[in-house]
Amino acid sequence: MNGLLRKLPMIVMLGSLLYSTQGLTQVSPTTDKAAKVRITQGPEIERNDFVVIVRWTSNNPGGSPEHFGVVHYGTSPKELSQTAKSPIRLNPGHPSTVFRVRMDDLKPRTTYYYTVGAMESNGKDDGLKSEVKQFTTN
Repeated sequence: MNGLLRKLPMIVMLGSLLYSTQGLTQVSPTTDKAAKVRITQGPEIERNDFVVIVRWTSNNPGGSPEHFGVVHYGTSPKELSQTAKSPIRLNPGHPSTVFRVRMDDLKPRTTYYYTVGAMESNGKDDGLKSEVKQFTTN
């Protein structure tokens, strides 16, 4: 047992070296960008007493694997000054992507207007934008 305790720092160091090596980490591939990103379903509102989530499906936008679903919203259809976004990792093997974005701090009994879109993690817009939709909170 005493010999094992003396070797433990070396074992830990070797293990951390193996798991921090670039060759052993998995990197998500980028995929070809879609010629045109379009919404194929939604956007729709999911809600309960406490949470409002906007959900929509688009063809797979491609590009970097890290994306964000983005909702621009406000209480006037002409001024969508608030933004909510949610990260998502694209699956290059799937032809479509389902986005879900949670909207927080909404006022009760208020009508909100919104559009949805998507962007890569570097902030580059995917060119996806829905028409302005609306919902009213409870």
